[in-house]
Amino acid sequence: MAEPREPQPVKLLVGILYGAQEDMDWAKGRLEQQFGPIDFVSVPSSFQSTGYYEKEMGPNLWRAFFSFERLIDPSTLASIKLTTNRLEQERTEGGRRRVNLDPGYLDYYKVVLASGKPSGQKVYLGQGIYADPALYYDRGWKPYDWGFPDFRQGEYNEIFTAIRGLYKRQCRGLRHRSEEMETERSHHVSVKGEG
Repeated sequence: MAEPREPQPVKLLVGILYGAQEDMDWAKGRLEQQFGPIDFVSVPSSFQSTGYYEKEMGPNLWRAFFSFERLIDPSTLASIKLTTNRLEQERTEGGRRRVNLDPGYLDYYKVVLASGKPSGQKVYLGQGIYADPALYYDRGWKPYDWGFPDFRQGEYNEIFTAIRGLYKRQCRGLRHRSEEMETERSHHVSVKGEG
């Protein structure tokens, strides 16, 4: 029987859709206030995979991704989604959002997005929020059949590979620090035993 263990921390990321650079700058600042320093910002790309957001946000939308220095517990994803929903509300004009924020996380094996809408593949997290598996990693990023068109077409694979590289370096650093602490603790115990 497998013993339950605490999950390994994961890399918080947020996708943003926006129309004007000032909205991107505003979102970056507010997200850093909420979640700490950003360690990666993708080059924005024109968002053309669907016209779903145009009615609310207008045409000529851009997509970018941020990742954050501080690793998170994956069980906090629902509360993070509620925070980004509040940020979207802060940046509305005439009842229309000026930014769309899609939080999620990345680990060695997958990209998971948070969603407020139920669907067959989504797993309920609580607080009205679902986990939506978007990609999995197997010698490169692979899409699920149900994924968003831009994810299925691999438009962000290079971005997620770069963020995964940051994550791997952070995890190696965590392991190294943990090993140093264990060595120090063992040394302290043995010295104490000698006295």
